[in-house]
Amino acid sequence: MVKLEDAVIARYTYKGNRFEVLVDPNLAMELRKGKHVDFEELLAVDEVFKDAARGERQSETIIKETFNTDDIKEIATRIITKGELQLTTEQRRELREKKKKEIIQIICRNAYNPQTKAPHPPARIEKAIEELKININEFEPADEQAARIIKQLRAVLPISVERLELAVKIPAMYAGKASSVIYGYEVKKQEWQQDGSLIVLIEIPAGLKAELIDKLSKLTHGEAQIKILSKEE
Repeated sequence: MVKLEDAVIARYTYKGNRFEVLVDPNLAMELRKGKHVDFEELLAVDEVFKDAARGERQSETIIKETFNTDDIKEIATRIITKGELQLTTEQRRELREKKKKEIIQIICRNAYNPQTKAPHPPARIEKAIEELKININEFEPADEQAARIIKQLRAVLPISVERLELAVKIPAMYAGKASSVIYGYEVKKQEWQQDGSLIVLIEIPAGLKAELIDKLSKLTHGEAQIKILSKEE
C-alpha cells in the first residue's frame, strides 16, 4: 500500500459531486493505460473522499447512486480512468527525478561504449541527459523513454545496444549455485547433461559480457566454458 505522503489525488466530478481517492501516481498511470495493477499497492486508503486534502469522505448514498456499486476497486478504476491526477510541483519534480534514475539504470544495463566495450558509468549518462536537456516524463514507462533517449545520447556519446548470445557450460559441481547468476540474465535455452553439467544459451547486452564472464569464472573457479555465438558489431 502506497504511503499517504507519497500518494496523489485522483479526482472525478459527476453532476456536481466530487469523488477523490489517494493513489500511487505511477500505478494510477498504468491503470489509465489499461494495464493490470495491484489495488493493495495502488490505494493509500480504501476510502472515497469529497475533499481528500481535508479528509472529508463522500456520502455513501451519493457514491452508490453515481457508480451503482460499493466495490472500491470498481469505483477507484472509474475515478482514475475518467478523472484526473492532481500533482503538486514538488511531487512532479520528485517523480521525474525517480524516473530519471530508473532510465539511467536501464541504459547502463542495456547499452555500452563500443570503443571500450564497457557500460557507460551512470554519472556520464546523467551528465549527457542534462547537457542535451532531455525531457523526462514522470508517467511514461522508463523502458520506453530509455529506448528513445539512447538514440538522443548518440549526439554526444559513443553508445550501442548490440546484444550477444553466449553458450555456457557449467560443471556439475557448480551447476546448482550458478543458477543465482545465470537467471539474472535472459536465458533462451537450457539443457542438463547426463554428467550433471548444465548448458545454457544466454542473451545479454554486449556491454555486460565482461560482467557475466567474471561472475561465472569466480563462481566456478575458472572451470565454466563460455562461447560467444554472435559477435559485437
